[in-house]
Amino acid sequence: MHLGRIHADKGSELAIIRDSEVLPIDANYIELTNGAGLSSLNHGLEDLLASGQTGKRIIQSVNAAPEPPVRYQLQEVKLLAPFMRPSKIIAIGLNYWDHCREQNVRPPDRPIVFTKFSSAIIGPEGIVCWNPTLTQKVDFEAELAVVIGEKARHVAASEALNYVAGYTCANDVSARDLQFSDKQWVRGKSLDTFAPLGPWMVTADEIPDPNRLAIRSTVNGVVMQDSNTSEMIFDVPTLIAFLSRSFTLLPGDVILTGTPNGVGVFREPPLFLHGGDEITIEIEGIGKLHNRCHEVTR
Repeated sequence: MHLGRIHADKGSELAIIRDSEVLPIDANYIELTNGAGLSSLNHGLEDLLASGQTGKRIIQSVNAAPEPPVRYQLQEVKLLAPFMRPSKIIAIGLNYWDHCREQNVRPPDRPIVFTKFSSAIIGPEGIVCWNPTLTQKVDFEAELAVVIGEKARHVAASEALNYVAGYTCANDVSARDLQFSDKQWVRGKSLDTFAPLGPWMVTADEIPDPNRLAIRSTVNGVVMQDSNTSEMIFDVPTLIAFLSRSFTLLPGDVILTGTPNGVGVFREPPLFLHGGDEITIEIEGIGKLHNRCHEVTR
């Protein structure tokens, strides 16, 4: 199932996306039950996941309805970021063998963990913006994002995928000059608009093995990264087990699992994003996340 967030004639709402058909979740459930609904569904998918069994029942009711009373065509709505304010965006550095090889660095012995602020989230077709007086080395990173569906603490790797709600595409946009000059990564990774997510979340049942997915990025139609999540040094179950030993993972938390080779900073010559550029992240079984770039002077 594809779950996302849309803006339509009644404002923003969570929705089921079935090919070209879009079913707004709360509006349909209200119609089907003569007034009952889940008011938090006009926020992000993190609210739906946090609602537990209640949200699951609502989703199942809408999806199973033979004739959903409220529906749109995909071209009639605007897709928004599926998440708004997850409690955590956890990111992993240097997690692809080919990304380590392109830098000629030794692979890490354990996952390298940092964070991105949720205020950086934008959705599909959103604009990645930056001030050139702050950064002039803006880079792209195609990443598989894992979405936690159940509260997880001290989870074994063998059980870790049971705690996953689904997957989406992410672009770990990075201000390399800030990242390298700060000697840590949070500021350079967390500028406003530097966390594109989408276009929707694909539920975990549709992706039984997240470590066998083609992943690529293109800039202005030219392929920059072209790899597979099988190149991950620490696979998805290992990451969930590692992280949950240190802190509690909550429903809606997003884990960015690292990027493969081909990022701009390590190309010869280096290639950074500029205003007017278009960047697309594509992951097998999930879809395409497309964003444009704009330099601002405020």
